[in-house]
Amino acid sequence: MNDLASLSSLRTPEGRALLDAVRDTDPAEELAVATRLRREHPAELVSAALGQARLRQRAVAKFGAADAGRMFFTPNGVEQSTRASVATYRAGRMKELGVGSVADLCCGIGGDAIALARAGIRVLAVDRDPVTVAVARANVEALGLAGLVEVHEADVMGVDTTGYDAVFVDPARRGGRGRIFDPEAYSPPLSWAVEAAGKAPRAALKIAPGIPHEAIPEDAEAEWISDSGDVKEAVLWFGTGIAPGAVRATLLPGPRSLLSSGLPDPEVRPVGRYLYEPDGAVIRAHLVAEVAQQLDGGLVDATIAYVTADEPRATPYATAYEITDQLPFNVKKLKALLREREVGILTVKKRGSAVEPEELRKKVKPQGPNSATVFLTRVAGAPTMLVGHPLG
Repeated sequence: MNDLASLSSLRTPEGRALLDAVRDTDPAEELAVATRLRREHPAELVSAALGQARLRQRAVAKFGAADAGRMFFTPNGVEQSTRASVATYRAGRMKELGVGSVADLCCGIGGDAIALARAGIRVLAVDRDPVTVAVARANVEALGLAGLVEVHEADVMGVDTTGYDAVFVDPARRGGRGRIFDPEAYSPPLSWAVEAAGKAPRAALKIAPGIPHEAIPEDAEAEWISDSGDVKEAVLWFGTGIAPGAVRATLLPGPRSLLSSGLPDPEVRPVGRYLYEPDGAVIRAHLVAEVAQQLDGGLVDATIAYVTADEPRATPYATAYEITDQLPFNVKKLKALLREREVGILTVKKRGSAVEPEELRKKVKPQGPNSATVFLTRVAGAPTMLVGHPLG
């Protein structure tokens, strides 16, 4: 759905009835369903309903079935919107900071505004695209939140945020050629968003998790957020009361947060019995040293974010493995070892290796009832294979 007419038609009684009728349509059956429905409904409306059904099915992963089944989406909206669990966490943190009203700039289809409103926060949601604004308005109405969310169509760079407790900015980080990595090429640029943040008592700026640390303003708290092990976003916070320059990794569900403590890089040490793979948010936030200290461990290599230790210790910030074998990189030796252990279920992980996991899996041809994990990495600079299994 990329036009206002399609959205309007889907919100009519006929359109809503069609959306209910095609809700669970299998993509393989779309043609037959469309042919049948076009006998009684306009072809354009049937196409719009089937397209929206596809988008709703895709959106379940981000918004859950209950909300996705009532909301409206555009292709870009599904792709670029915040996962509900992350938006809910961020809204909860805003609430804890005493925020009662937020100017949500670049609101998209309204995912963040919905989470803020559900936290009891009044929201001004602004976007410059007419279709996106109409979809956001339809979504807050569909979820019963119109009393807390006011949606405006405007250029966010001209919006007066005076009187709001906080500003939230989610700049567009995709262009015609895909993802944008330069923060000044965001729309609007990061420098403008930082300036807008400075005009509010508190602010949160959503940025790409791959942002270089040197691009982060000195007076911001930087937070990297992962959900079920997948890094979803980074946020620059202003006015939180935490010392400027602080860095945080937050893991969902939980939440569990790890704050920087200014530790030096961990020492490199021989591979012990246990290997720990830090969560991606921990790695992005450069907090591997904090995890290594918790585990009384060190690095297998100065440039590799694998922590090794002699004792098993529980931590939410890393996945633990017991290492049974350490081999120099040699496919034939690995193949022989796996055959001897009757390993047919092989998980291949890599860090600091140019070998692709699927390529290795094809070469060793695992067979048998047992399972194992192989790490392709470097140990003290040397290409190495570590074999083991998840702990617990």
